[in-house]
Amino acid sequence: MTTAQFRMIGALLILTAIAIIGWSVLTMPDHRSTGTRIGDAIDALPQGPDKAARQLENRTPGQRLGDAVKDTGDKIDKNTSAN
Repeated sequence: MTTAQFRMIGALLILTAIAIIGWSVLTMPDHRSTGTRIGDAIDALPQGPDKAARQLENRTPGQRLGDAVKDTGDKIDKNTSAN
């Protein structure tokens, strides 16, 4: 095997490891305590009761990240839409 082939295999192994670690972080269970969830819900109340209620649910970090992306998209849409 040549040096280029070793580098390619090494790069593929590194990318695979990064993908597995990323997947495991985004799908890990929610280990927040009840008090933390209630505190997060209280902090989210000014944004609306539906967003506060979301904080009380048992959600993975990936689901919470998806909510943040959706909320940001909604804000962009609201601020750029013509009335």
